Amino acid sequence: MKKAICILLIICMALGCTACGGGSYGIKIIQTLVEQDYSLAFRTGDPTATYVIAALETLAAEGKVTELSTKWFGEKAVNFKKTPGALEKTGMPEPRDFIIGVDINSFPMAYIANGEYWGFDVELAMAVCEKLGWNLKIQQIEKENVFIELSSGNIDCAWGGIALDENEVAKGKYLQYGPYIHNDIVIASRGGSFIWNKLMLSGKKMVMPSTPEALAALANDEKLSKRMGQITRLAGGSTECFDYLFSGRCDTILADSTAITYFNCH
Repeated sequence: MKKAICILLIICMALGCTACGGGSYGIKIIQTLVEQDYSLAFRTGDPTATYVIAALETLAAEGKVTELSTKWFGEKAVNFKKTPGALEKTGMPEPRDFIIGVDINSFPMAYIANGEYWGFDVELAMAVCEKLGWNLKIQQIEKENVFIELSSGNIDCAWGGIALDENEVAKGKYLQYGPYIHNDIVIASRGGSFIWNKLMLSGKKMVMPSTPEALAALANDEKLSKRMGQITRLAGGSTECFDYLFSGRCDTILADSTAITYFNCH
């Protein structure tokens, strides 16, 4: 009987290590600080939105969105409406440059790798432009400046790890399309660590991105915000935080749940 139980435990451990997000080599969430959703934003009344939405809903119906979601997140985590033939009904637009504004600190939605923009949102935007016959251009923006960037004409669409300001959406400052994926800003540790909840964070080394959004998220927890001077802020964003965690230079990190899903599946 004991031998059978031991074999069963070994099998369970092996399965856990191969599962997406499982095993001691994965990353586990300790505490959720902020819940948010990512959306696209267009200038109100801009016909650009009509074509982009039609292309997205056509790609969703064709299975391209699910394909990319599985590639980046290991599952169907992204939700766009599926409308077969949506682009046929809209008609093809004239060739043009399509400029999207992305937050490069929102790995894996949008980031810079080897000097190039990349990420789930970037790859999906490429597929949309291929459908529409447009030339994709990418502009780095700050999340809090969506309205300014759109209204000034600097970008045609805010799309790349963007959680829109609910007050701006309610006031109709721009057109929202989505949300299409949920994201939490969380405190996380290595899967094999003995840190299981926020009560065990005291005295542990923690790193976080040096972004306004990360600082605002930390302010949601009074105890953590009081430890601000003990928390290392990294200019390299989420990817540098994960480097610190995997190399053992810290015990916990502040990160996006979408990034954790990506790392647990790759």
